Amino acid sequence: MPDSFPTEPPTVLDRRTGPHGEVVLRRHGDLLQIIANGTFLMDTSDGRSERLLIDAALAELPAARPGPSLLIGGLGVGFSLAHAAAEPRWGRITVVEREPAIVDWHLTGPLRALSAAAVADERTEILEADLVRHLHTTSVTYDALCLDIDNGPDWTVTEDNNGLYSPAGVGTCHARLNPGGVLAVWSAQPSANFEGTLRNAGFRTVRTEEIPVVRGVPDVVHLAVRAA
Repeated sequence: MPDSFPTEPPTVLDRRTGPHGEVVLRRHGDLLQIIANGTFLMDTSDGRSERLLIDAALAELPAARPGPSLLIGGLGVGFSLAHAAAEPRWGRITVVEREPAIVDWHLTGPLRALSAAAVADERTEILEADLVRHLHTTSVTYDALCLDIDNGPDWTVTEDNNGLYSPAGVGTCHARLNPGGVLAVWSAQPSANFEGTLRNAGFRTVRTEEIPVVRGVPDVVHLAVRAA
């Protein structure tokens, strides 16, 4: 978060009712903010944690693995996608976003300034779909799953997302990974219960990496590796 905040009230740029409730794009000073059902999700103030989410997953993969495939859960303000597309080592990059409004804001709206090059990258595919449903129904596997659709396993945006962090949901993530693949989950706070769920699902090298913030509890990335 920045050290100081704009003093003027935020301006609503777009407000829509989607399949999962209300989603709002606001401008607050120089920042763009996404609000879902009254809950602040993210803004364009930093992007450090989104970049670490991608970098931490790539660092866990063997350097000799050619063109590893990546699924990003949640398009958000586009930091994760932009950072992944800027890394030539990644192969196929799939982004799953369930809110049509957010996809629109990147294709033709104010967020296009952050993600246009990444969206146009030939490796990039954006799927307008519910992440939990996609993971349960697809037969495609990936080398890395980088998930950032909530404020963390213990603070979900909607009740529908709770299943992603359950034993069954984590087991599905495990099944969607290639041998030696990496699951990386962003969270606003560490979750010991989620670490236990990851271990019980058969993941190895389960660890939590902290991301310093200006004030309060550090953000974290939960990392888990499927056995090769």
